[in-house]
Amino acid sequence: MTETGSNRTTTVVRTKQHLRERRAAMDGTVAVVMTMGSLHEGHLMLIERARELADHVILTDFVNPLQFGPDEDFDAYPRDLEGDLAMVDGMVDLVFAPATDEMYPTLPPMVSVTAGEIATLYEGASRPGHFNGVATVVTKLLNLTTPDIAVFGRKDAQQLAIVQSLVNDLDLPVRIEPVDIQREPEGLARSSRNLFLSEEGRGHALGLSATIAAAREAAPSLSGVLRVLEQATSGTAPYSPRTAGLRFDYALALDPATLRLIAPDHRGPTLVMLAGWVDGTRLLDAAVVQTTEP
Repeated sequence: MTETGSNRTTTVVRTKQHLRERRAAMDGTVAVVMTMGSLHEGHLMLIERARELADHVILTDFVNPLQFGPDEDFDAYPRDLEGDLAMVDGMVDLVFAPATDEMYPTLPPMVSVTAGEIATLYEGASRPGHFNGVATVVTKLLNLTTPDIAVFGRKDAQQLAIVQSLVNDLDLPVRIEPVDIQREPEGLARSSRNLFLSEEGRGHALGLSATIAAAREAAPSLSGVLRVLEQATSGTAPYSPRTAGLRFDYALALDPATLRLIAPDHRGPTLVMLAGWVDGTRLLDAAVVQTTEP
């Protein structure tokens, strides 16, 4: 790939051996941004944050089969490596884009990482085994890239919490740097899965960001935030007439430290975590609001 005005040359490697060789040649600090490809502006913001924090940036571009359930179409997940590489040329030092059999010589692997009870709740209840697959691939990629910093977005709030616990509980020598959700102009959280939405479906999907906005407006009242979430799941929310095509899976108020449902006397940061289906596509959104009043 070509060198740009940033004086940063982007190299693509497809094997673990080549990755280790390139990583060993890097001096200074290293940040990693892990993706499943099909990059968008949200990913670029993660890369920009990584560049602010470290001397070198590694991007991983790998669709991880372990985090797809039996009813989810791994083969249909959008892939555009050529487009991804054009998008990040000159922005990162190294792109690791392995084939599935390079990452997993045997499937399922004989040894994997389990994420514990929290992996069975919320998103994990709807996608059994998903977070164990995430924990396994994140552990492998951290071991392969040996970064000082790993940058993750806040949209997948449960994933972020599990990755933070993974690093803390296993004493992995890396700092996790969260980055706020990046949104499209209409408010929709940026996601590779947005490519699956029809134009009408995108309108329905705005019910997620509208719920987030309403929860922010209801804060600092805890009861107000809970009312917003109840209205969203019951279909009685007054703020968006276009949500008929949105089927909520959950709309929860959680303690961001434990991911447990908040108690009525909870005061302080509250994680609002949403998941729903539009056009057969599962979408997520999240925000932390301050609930300091009943």
